Amino acid sequence: MWHRFRAWLLEDLPDQAKQRLGPHAEPAARERRQPWWKVMCLTGLDYFSTLGYQPGIAALAVGLLSPVATVVLVVVTLVGALPVYRRVAQESPHGQGSIAMLERLLPFWKGKLMVLILLGFAATDFVITMTLSAADATAHIVENPHVREVLSGYEVPITLGLLAVLGGVFLKGFREAIGVAVVLVAVYLAMNVVVVAVGLWQVATTPHVVSDWATALTAQRGSPLLMVAVALLVFPKLALGLSGFETGVAVMPHIQGRPSDTEERPVGRIRGAKRLLTTAALIMSVFLITSSIVTTLLIPHREFEPSGQAYGRALAYLAHEHVGRAFGTVYDVSTILILWFAGASAMAGLLNLLPRYLPRFGMAPHWAQAVRPMVLVLTGVAFLITWIFQADVEAQGGAYATGVLVVITSATFAVTLAARHARQHRTTVFFGLVAAVFVYTTLANIVERPEGVKIGAIFIGAIVVFSCLSRGVRAFELRITDVVLDERAQLFVRDCARRKVRLIANEPGPRDVAEYREKLRQIRATHGIPEEDPVLFVEVTVRDPSRFESELRVRGEVLHNRYRVLTMESATVPNALAALLLHIRDESGCRPHIHFEWTEGNPLHNVLRFLLFGVGEVAAVTQEVLREAEPDRSRRPDVHVG
Repeated sequence: MWHRFRAWLLEDLPDQAKQRLGPHAEPAARERRQPWWKVMCLTGLDYFSTLGYQPGIAALAVGLLSPVATVVLVVVTLVGALPVYRRVAQESPHGQGSIAMLERLLPFWKGKLMVLILLGFAATDFVITMTLSAADATAHIVENPHVREVLSGYEVPITLGLLAVLGGVFLKGFREAIGVAVVLVAVYLAMNVVVVAVGLWQVATTPHVVSDWATALTAQRGSPLLMVAVALLVFPKLALGLSGFETGVAVMPHIQGRPSDTEERPVGRIRGAKRLLTTAALIMSVFLITSSIVTTLLIPHREFEPSGQAYGRALAYLAHEHVGRAFGTVYDVSTILILWFAGASAMAGLLNLLPRYLPRFGMAPHWAQAVRPMVLVLTGVAFLITWIFQADVEAQGGAYATGVLVVITSATFAVTLAARHARQHRTTVFFGLVAAVFVYTTLANIVERPEGVKIGAIFIGAIVVFSCLSRGVRAFELRITDVVLDERAQLFVRDCARRKVRLIANEPGPRDVAEYREKLRQIRATHGIPEEDPVLFVEVTVRDPSRFESELRVRGEVLHNRYRVLTMESATVPNALAALLLHIRDESGCRPHIHFEWTEGNPLHNVLRFLLFGVGEVAAVTQEVLREAEPDRSRRPDVHVG
């Protein structure tokens, strides 16, 4: 029973053995992709669902100025965020998002640390999207007039139940999530069209509503310039209306491209992603402006307060008041469903984002590349967050806004640097200005709601700690995805394989004749190697020790007309040597021998050097890597140390 459950749980996990040492690798199964508009419905769950609370947030923040402030939000969306993420989609079409663009700019461990920090904020954004949306769906359930008295006080169990069902959908499969998303988005947007249209008709047929609003707004704010200035100042409070862009690029691998697309040049997928982002932004912009108009003009301001009937559900209030109780109840149901399933876009984003970084960095277990275990982990984290915040929407709002804004701000920096690198001067200036706007917005939000940074710091700390632990545990894996020998290196190995393949591990120095003569004399004397036995020197140069997995390219050289040397570059010396030994064994059919000198120095210090810099206790670690990769001692290459 357990074996069947484990097989089901890890069904889509890549076979680790088949990912190693190229000749035996098998290609991964081709992902089933969907048209861009279907994927838009998945990402739009998060984006469009903000209509459930965005008009109320704007009304509470600026009152009668809500339509003007919403127009500012729409301008920033269309002129700032949309161009930024269209550029991100073009630069990073494989789902890594803006984080991958920044990773390329910072090498070594500082680049990995920056990625972990940004992943922490992205995780804050996506996980809080799941918990906040489920909590808001619960609030809509509890606030419905028909069930308010029965369900009041059961917010936490209801929210946990919604999250459990969401996780169950993803355990079933991604196609099921896409299908549900298309239906929910279509129904929800259609019902919002009805509510907004009825509201605009009410405004148009009641002329004094507009004149009363204009008079009150002028008396309250004065000149139009002052109105715009106030709208700009309160813009950070409306930033929740910008959610969904990072998810849009995170799920790009699921977009169906052209038949001629390749993974190196997925032109059709990029075009589909740009259509997705643009269409979603335009639809949302229209709804944001029209909904802010009807809610501001038709709902008394006192109803937006926490004790009012429109608190957090302004459009639902209009549906009940102006379309009818029956329609209002149906509208509540559609709002509840889309808010509940808004977490699906966040779940999809995390399932595409985290496995593209952490396992590749060696900072997650191998099973983290499988969907179902990650769904269980993320659902468990969502349960914990819900319990901590007691399903309170307001308490989670600060963390949500902080996560959204930090991720978008990092994207603006990424595209600015990309434009600068491409010498696109005008584009660089434009994206620089957009970055300045989002830096201001992020800082203003942090000052007003510092709890968001605190929650983000907890996510970052958890990711860093677990990543470092995982990196340490996986340090002795083979970590080489493929071994490729050039023609001369193959000739060296074939020649030695006629008798016995003996390698001498050498840390390259000046590479003069004295270095190799003395090394060979010492190894022959220490290990008793006969003079007639041929040997090959093997040298590894460490380039970026922060990398985890890499391909190993081996070059053959003849130095000083007599010493045959195999040279290669890798993130670590021991793992590269172990991979080479196993490759020689598989290709030649004989067990190779490798000879080391003992490494001088404190053993603990040498282990730390290996973990951080890829060098250190080379002989002992090479033996350990070989032991893990080849449990059969009779087939394991021999390691000699003296």
